[in-house]
Amino acid sequence: MKKIIQSAVCIIAMVAPFCVCGQQSEAYDMTINGVKVIVQPSGNEIVVVQTVIKGGVQNYTAAKAGIENLAITALTECGTGKDDKNSFKDKLDKVSAQVSGFSDMDYASFSLNCIKSDFETVWPLYTDALLSPKFDAKEFDRIKNDAVNFIRANESSPDNAINKMAKQTAFEGKNYSKDPQGSVASVSKLTAAETKKYWQSILTRSRMVIVVVGDLDKAVIEKKVKEFLSKVPAGAPFVLKKESYNPPANTFKPQERENATNYVRGIASGPLPGTPDYNAFVIAMRIFATRHFIEIRTKNGLSYAPQSWFSGGTTPYVNISVTTTDPDKYIAVARNLIDKIKQEGFTETELKNEKTGYLTGIYYRQETNDAQAAAYASNEVIHGNWKRSIKIQNDIKDVSLAQLDAAFKKYINNITWVYQGDPKKVTPALYTQKQTPKVPEEKKGF
Repeated sequence: MKKIIQSAVCIIAMVAPFCVCGQQSEAYDMTINGVKVIVQPSGNEIVVVQTVIKGGVQNYTAAKAGIENLAITALTECGTGKDDKNSFKDKLDKVSAQVSGFSDMDYASFSLNCIKSDFETVWPLYTDALLSPKFDAKEFDRIKNDAVNFIRANESSPDNAINKMAKQTAFEGKNYSKDPQGSVASVSKLTAAETKKYWQSILTRSRMVIVVVGDLDKAVIEKKVKEFLSKVPAGAPFVLKKESYNPPANTFKPQERENATNYVRGIASGPLPGTPDYNAFVIAMRIFATRHFIEIRTKNGLSYAPQSWFSGGTTPYVNISVTTTDPDKYIAVARNLIDKIKQEGFTETELKNEKTGYLTGIYYRQETNDAQAAAYASNEVIHGNWKRSIKIQNDIKDVSLAQLDAAFKKYINNITWVYQGDPKKVTPALYTQKQTPKVPEEKKGF
């Protein structure tokens, strides 16, 4: 469960970059043995350290999907050079410290969380897990079976099924078609030996970023990190690839599935991280999500929980999602909504309110050292600029209505649609035709 929570924090950080609030001292960075180390004094007694490994799904083939996720899990679940699994966890429990990690689309992160007075005790455990994980065969088989069971459970979920189908359809043959959790087939074949070898291949200084949030002296951080990195190979130069998704036409792919209702998911393009359109598009999509909800649920009663959101990783894209008993009417309403926004634009009131709500949410989420570290990590990896976490308040305030309208028109065009449910309930042409479908009139009773 801890790992799932960590993954959620990472995903939020990627989609909506954070601002670091309540700072006691200014954040700074330094380079140690070729690795960027970002430090934020916290003003409290908690120390968080995140070691980030860049690459994510770019690091492995589709046939090996899940290997990085298993490797990260094995760091704490399969013992280390000095401790077996139980001994390792007992030592952490004695000081109420946490060491955990996750692997996602663009990077993996392995974190330490402890009280400042226990840092000297926890740091050696943390670095030992990174540098000399045991990958005990028996324990590895246990976590592999757990991973396979988790994947099988997800396969039975309609929400997970439509999400997987949408990404595999939109990003076919590309890195984002891979699932960091892997598949039953790919994970079942993995061995402790090859997973250990994989971990050793990606644990290089060339892929690494380290984030420290805590009140530690700079000299202490330098000494500890330098000793740690002296045992990590430099590795070949690594650059995280960024790819745009620009579907050339509207497409529709149906799949018959016995769901209680019908599931529709659309994927559209979005601006690359670091480009001028990015912040405006983030705000535009949040306003669109509200309008989409109102049109689909409140005004037309087509779905209980229609959603739309922007996933802003190295391959940024928009999700438009709905479950409905009337998919043909849904696409008519949704496409008319998109046309209306393109013709009329958003409003100053919407922009003002969304700026306030967005920044308030950022401040609220930034109350923990873990969240601050995640913000720095994601902005450094995805945007190449950790300081974006600090500047985001002013950047968002500078977004204009004209930028908002222009960004929406530029990126919300062709959409890759997928469908799971009753094939008799949907007319594919309505999703792919250039002309926007008319919204059916309400049938009047007699």
